[in-house]
Amino acid sequence: MARCGAGVTLLLVSLYALLPAITDAGLQEGFYKSNTNCTADVEATVASVVQQYVSADRGVGAGLIRLHFHDCFVKGCDGSVLIDPSPVNPDPEKGSPSNGGLRGLEVIQDAKRQLEGACPGTVSCADILAFAARDASNILSAGAINYGVPSGRRDGLASAASDATQSLPPPFAELGRLTELFAAKGFTQDELVTLSGAHSVGRAHCGSFAERIRPNVSETMDAEYGAGLQRRCAEDAGDGAAVFVDQDQGTPADLDNQYYGNVLAGKVLFNSDWALISDNTTRQMVEGNAANQAQWAAKFIDAMRKMGALDVLTGDQGEIRRFCNVTNSG
Repeated sequence: MARCGAGVTLLLVSLYALLPAITDAGLQEGFYKSNTNCTADVEATVASVVQQYVSADRGVGAGLIRLHFHDCFVKGCDGSVLIDPSPVNPDPEKGSPSNGGLRGLEVIQDAKRQLEGACPGTVSCADILAFAARDASNILSAGAINYGVPSGRRDGLASAASDATQSLPPPFAELGRLTELFAAKGFTQDELVTLSGAHSVGRAHCGSFAERIRPNVSETMDAEYGAGLQRRCAEDAGDGAAVFVDQDQGTPADLDNQYYGNVLAGKVLFNSDWALISDNTTRQMVEGNAANQAQWAAKFIDAMRKMGALDVLTGDQGEIRRFCNVTNSG
């Protein structure tokens, strides 16, 4: 069922390639192609690095999609989620509980290192992250999800854990809170449901959904599924030796619409997943996505492009970091 309509999806994606380059929030597709300070094909370089890492571990691809979301939903797509703690800024976004278990950071660092050699001081970390999330989506969906990424983002100068905690949806959130957080970024409930489909890939540690299985399996979770999670998570005592499980145990390595079938069956980890069917309106959206892979893929493309334009810095704003994990001033 997950692959139903994949041919239609690929046709839709092909049509995207025929559209003229678009400008979005001051961004431009092909932004780096005419830059005389760059001797490399920027997007091809990033795609090559992503392919290398995701081929070795598809979980890294899921991490890159999540990393882009966690960047954009906190003060815009400015690469601030990449910044490490320092004496100047001891508690950046990475320090927020909402950003636990970030993956794919090494991919961004590797791509940045290669591009600094060919395009010194030219390509922002924020753009690299946007390209990488697109490329990961393409690989994990077997080509069904691909889209042009307008670029020209600049890197932000600030990063605070408190901002991430306030802006990112927690796994225990109810539908009202999810709707509020997405609306604050200009997203509809349908886009909330659409982007939640990224939970078709990736993994989560048992502590992030413990309240749904301990001491008893939640009534909103399939009993057999919950019992399996209890057994799997029995060794996770919260002492740092976290146990991880796939978010989608049907097609865990594929970015597809299987997630929506899981939601309807009560076979999802987070309350924020189940919450999507706690209301008749959003339940119908879940059912629609579960029934039509091509429809969901097309909507996911639109939502990712929209997300990538959130509160971007362009022109003389921000900076182009030399290293993605630290601002140029240290």
